[in-house]
Amino acid sequence: MDASKASSHETPTRGRPRSFDEAAALNAALDVFWRQGYEATSLDDLTQAMGLSRSSFYSCFGSKHEALLRALRVYADRSVDDLTAIARDAGSPRAALQRMIGAMVETQDTCRGCLLVNCITELANHDPAVQTVVQQHIARIEGLMAQTIAQAAPPGTAPDSPADRARALVAITVGAITLSKAGLPGDQVQSALRQADRLLPDS
Repeated sequence: MDASKASSHETPTRGRPRSFDEAAALNAALDVFWRQGYEATSLDDLTQAMGLSRSSFYSCFGSKHEALLRALRVYADRSVDDLTAIARDAGSPRAALQRMIGAMVETQDTCRGCLLVNCITELANHDPAVQTVVQQHIARIEGLMAQTIAQAAPPGTAPDSPADRARALVAITVGAITLSKAGLPGDQVQSALRQADRLLPDS
C-alpha cells in the first residue's frame, strides 16, 4: 500500500492526544532498521515493534522513510555524545583519539554493524536525504577529531592539517567497521586500524 494514500485515510483527527511514548517507539524503529535494513523492513514490522496502529504511525512519523531519518538522527546524536564524552575525559589528545576510534569499532554489533555505515551501503548513493544525514554525521565526527588533533599543537604554533588528518582517521575507522561486518578476523581489522597510529599526534 502506498504510504501517502494510506495516510489520507488513516491519520487520526488533528489534535488527538498521543497515548504512546514517542521516544520509545522511535527506539524500537531504530532497532528494526538496524537489524533488518531499510528495504527489508515492512510497515507491519515497524508498527508491531513500535506497538502502534498504522494511523498512529502515520500521524507521528508520516512515512517509513521519515521514521528512518529520525532514527538515524537519534543514532547519530547518541554516537557523537558518546565520543564527545570520551574526548573530554581522556588524558591527552592522542589517548582521546585512540579511545574514540576504539569505541567506534568495538561498540558496533558484530552482526548488525553500524547503522549509519549500513545506510551508506544500502541507501546513500540514491537517497539524498539519507546521504545528507550521513554526511552531517561524518562532518561532526571529523570536526570533533580535528579539534582534538589541534589541541596537541604546541602553544603559538599552527596545527598540522587537523581537518585532513581527521578525515583520514574517519575513513580508516569506517573501513574497519565495514571489514568487521564482512566477517574478517579481528586481527585483520586491528591491523588495518593500526595504520591510523601514524596520523595521531605524539601526545
